[in-house]
Amino acid sequence: MQIKDMAHRLQITPRAIRYYEEKGLIKPSKADASGYRQFTEEDVWRLQTIITLREVGMAVEDIRELLIQMKDQEGTLLHYLELQRSFMYTRWVEMSKVIQTTEAMIERVKGKESIDPAELFTLAEANKRLKQTRDNWVDRWNFNEWADRYDEWVHGGNGHESYENVLDEVVAAVAVKPGECGLDAGTGTGNLAGRLVKKGAKMSGFDQSPQMLKQCRAKHAEVETKLGTFFAFPFLENRFDFVATSYALHHLTDDQKQLALAECRRVLKPGGRLVIADLMFEDQTHRQAHLEALEEAGHTRVIADIQDRCYADRSRLLQELVHLGFTNEVRQLGTYTHLILSTCS
Repeated sequence: MQIKDMAHRLQITPRAIRYYEEKGLIKPSKADASGYRQFTEEDVWRLQTIITLREVGMAVEDIRELLIQMKDQEGTLLHYLELQRSFMYTRWVEMSKVIQTTEAMIERVKGKESIDPAELFTLAEANKRLKQTRDNWVDRWNFNEWADRYDEWVHGGNGHESYENVLDEVVAAVAVKPGECGLDAGTGTGNLAGRLVKKGAKMSGFDQSPQMLKQCRAKHAEVETKLGTFFAFPFLENRFDFVATSYALHHLTDDQKQLALAECRRVLKPGGRLVIADLMFEDQTHRQAHLEALEEAGHTRVIADIQDRCYADRSRLLQELVHLGFTNEVRQLGTYTHLILSTCS
């Protein structure tokens, strides 16, 4: 199709299409010496993705970088649709927070004849900080690049301590009832999700890495997989009987972990369970004492590994879970691996 057909189909101007072409986001072919642009169905989906990302506030430069990073998945309708869905959920979650903030402002104004503008400013700033916390996450570990080697790494004894045993402990803590719907948050290649399927659960999983999801689908076709992040789970409210996550939260800062826990609560049904197995310390005192002992023993490599990841403060996680309405049980499974079983009201 030509540019006028493309513009009519997507309800945008030919000028906008030319702009995205000038910025290198789309590259339609030229049919002949006439120089007329010829657009394929793949071009339609790519441009629709660009439009969606622009509507949720992403800068053109960021879109270009994102599309470059996702090049291995480009050229498939599934890729573009999943990308759109992920960002729509992100926008939806952000708008939900904005609505909550606005409602809180209205209630404060209703309750007082006059109100200090600083109170409203504080509410607005809190919402702004939440968005910045989401946006500040960076994949420093290049999950796409080592997705095809991940299973070999974790199963070969070079990965997390007692990996197989920890997954078994998570499955036992979940205590699946046949037919329950579960979510593996940060599913990676689907090792935990696959175990839970065998126990009778109907499993879904999300991950921010398309290549990790590709591996998961190849191994566990029965698991519903979605592209998404810990800051905007790509699912609606009250959908799951349980959420499980293993060795994923330590890639988030403490503030980002709080957002992730809130998302766990959002997608759980009343009475649902959350099971977390991850790298953490009991509290900051324990963390400091342990790091000092490692330094004294000359274990600099271990210290560097801990500092490269965001090992959780378990006390802070529990405090946030209580705030979200969970009751909690905790167990330590290894030197750094802890398990938290939480039930929401």
